[in-house]
Amino acid sequence: MTDPRAVTAISLVGLLALWVVAAALTADPQILPAPGALLGPFWAELTSGELLYHLSQTLIRVIWAFVLAMALGVALGIAMGRSERLNRWLDPWLVVFLNLPALVLIVLCYLWIGLNETAAIVAVTLNKVPNVTTVVREGARALDPGLDAMARVYRMPWTTRLMHVTLPQLAPFIAGAARSGIAVIWKIVLVVEFLGRSSGVGFKIHMFFQLFDVGMVLVYALSFIAVMLVIEWAILQPWERRVRRWRTA
Repeated sequence: MTDPRAVTAISLVGLLALWVVAAALTADPQILPAPGALLGPFWAELTSGELLYHLSQTLIRVIWAFVLAMALGVALGIAMGRSERLNRWLDPWLVVFLNLPALVLIVLCYLWIGLNETAAIVAVTLNKVPNVTTVVREGARALDPGLDAMARVYRMPWTTRLMHVTLPQLAPFIAGAARSGIAVIWKIVLVVEFLGRSSGVGFKIHMFFQLFDVGMVLVYALSFIAVMLVIEWAILQPWERRVRRWRTA
């Protein structure tokens, strides 16, 4: 069997080779610089502290929005999946927010709350909560009724039932929502920073966009992509495999 890590490495090398070929065919570093041409600007930004500062600002916003979106989405998803009456009332709201463009919600939050951190995090959170709710709701609808009946027979407190009966069954759905959520959230955070923040990767991309500096746009974009890939491979994927083990046991 092929080692998955080897496949991933080869795939990324292939993507890098494609970039090298595209840069050579373009033959214009102002349009698409070669990967090697980014090493100097990357090192300069890293040693100056600018890159680490803006990466940390974006990462803080991503973490806040992710935690809030997951907490609200999981709670709403469980409630809507377990109560058909509540689902009938809230489902139209869910459909509206699922189809509301992220850009519109970001602009409205900035107009209503102001150009501050609260507006930025609220905008990203509201964009992601409907997706988490939808995934978890389907999981709540698929819960084993036999386990619920057993919990009632043994008169488990609702907190015990939640921790030992409901959440273990929902874990694969929550893991799926988390993995898709982190990918969407950091992209929306960059848009939020692009439009109205004075720090973060999105802010720096906006600044270098105005200067038509493609190289620096790529330096900041790729740096944050690398951070999110590390989080995906080191935290989210192992966690998802762990919570899904019972399905293959």
